[in-house]
Amino acid sequence: MPAPRAQEFRTRERVTVVAESGLHTGPSFILLHGIGMGRRYWGTLTDTLGAHGRVFALDLPGFGDAPEPETPLTMAQSGDLIAELVERMRLERVVLVGHSMGSQVAAEAAARHPDLFESLVLISPTVNPDERRVSTQARRLAQDLWGAKRRVLGFGVVYYLKAGPRWYTKTLRMMMRHEVEKIMPQIRANTLIVRGSDDKLCPRSWVDRIVAAIPRSRYVEVPGTGHEVMMTNGKAVGALIARHAEGRV
Repeated sequence: MPAPRAQEFRTRERVTVVAESGLHTGPSFILLHGIGMGRRYWGTLTDTLGAHGRVFALDLPGFGDAPEPETPLTMAQSGDLIAELVERMRLERVVLVGHSMGSQVAAEAAARHPDLFESLVLISPTVNPDERRVSTQARRLAQDLWGAKRRVLGFGVVYYLKAGPRWYTKTLRMMMRHEVEKIMPQIRANTLIVRGSDDKLCPRSWVDRIVAAIPRSRYVEVPGTGHEVMMTNGKAVGALIARHAEGRV
């Protein structure tokens, strides 16, 4: 598959890097990364979705190749940024996919701009309100990454160094303050929640609350995977998302 075409999307002082790949027809899959990551860590999932439609993998402001804005965005502001991108790029049949922190941004976008998003996918959604503490989340992440594949750890180190500890910490504060559970009942999009069976940051009890909160939602568990399920099992997760976009999950 040809290398994704990257471009900058500018709004006020904020820059988002958008890499487009896949077909020129079909659904528009928008991929929102987790904290400290970027557009390149989706791997085989991007290729799988590219066989079904247009794929737009983003570097959110301050991450990957996107320059750091003066102040970090709240999750709601990031959701509005995604909505503006969709409108200005005139995207249709949008399937919004968020992983970890990206799921919080995706949830805000879908709740605040329901007419723009045909369906929603929340992968390893955060933050579990029973463990909304930085120390607890750090411990859970360490538990999840113990024994993780070298590729997962490698991406984490590279992207963390790009973002830097200061920006990472600022964004983490925004992530922890965000009570995503309060806006979930407002989501009207057809929603798929995907979780790895071994995910320590996103326990099954938290996912059950999400399914109960979002009116049109369903849950699929991928066995033998952790928080980075879309990296370690990208083909399977990509196939799930493609079927969800077609209304077959």
